[in-house]
Amino acid sequence: MVDDAGTYLYAVASDVAVPCPEGLKGVAGRDVRAIAQSGLVAYVSTVPLEQFGEEPLRRSMEDLDWLGATAHAHHRVVEAVARLGPVAPVRLVTVYSGEEQVRRLLEERHDDFADTLARVAGRQEWGVKAYVVKTEAAPVAPEPAAEEPASPGTAYLKRRQASLRTREESWRDAGARAERIHDVLRCVAVASRRHRAQDPQLSGRDEWMVLNGAYLVDEERAEEFARALDDLRGQGIELELTGPWAPYSFTVLEEGGPR
Repeated sequence: MVDDAGTYLYAVASDVAVPCPEGLKGVAGRDVRAIAQSGLVAYVSTVPLEQFGEEPLRRSMEDLDWLGATAHAHHRVVEAVARLGPVAPVRLVTVYSGEEQVRRLLEERHDDFADTLARVAGRQEWGVKAYVVKTEAAPVAPEPAAEEPASPGTAYLKRRQASLRTREESWRDAGARAERIHDVLRCVAVASRRHRAQDPQLSGRDEWMVLNGAYLVDEERAEEFARALDDLRGQGIELELTGPWAPYSFTVLEEGGPR
């Protein structure tokens, strides 16, 4: 039944990007198709509401394995479409009631999507993560001899305070270096975003992440951007470059109206 299915939206592009790449599969292994309207095209697939309805999604979004597989499929579709031309990805798991609701979205938000696509045309998103190695607390210098030696408890508290001071100083120094790195890179990019630092469980690394940046860069300046990054390496900071990606960080709109 039609009421048992929803329309999953991946991205919006100019209608010059039609047709949809042949054989492209999306979330839940469903075929991806294109909906053209008002000079735009939406890339969608039909999904079962028993999996993508409001209540099932609430449960599924807490399942990291399900979420990872869905994000991977979503990303695969967006990257395939991005190879055809400028694209505006939408948020993960955006589900509408049907094609007509998607068509209304393209009509009502036409100017917003058109402006976004014009802004990212000929540009790519690059990601930069900066890590600083955790250092052990510096040894505490022995205090001058006193008339009465400090108790074990007092000595422990002093060592603990010194360790915390060292840690705070390391954080401040790393944060200042991250700011300098970001300032240099955003001068090469046309736009930049700083995302929240990832938890070590997500990043897969033990080091402190002090920068999680996204940079929208003109395609012809990609090598210049990479050179600028290389010049910033060292000084106790490890830099990781990822991309190029579809411009996720610079195109997400509040679509409105999805189920």
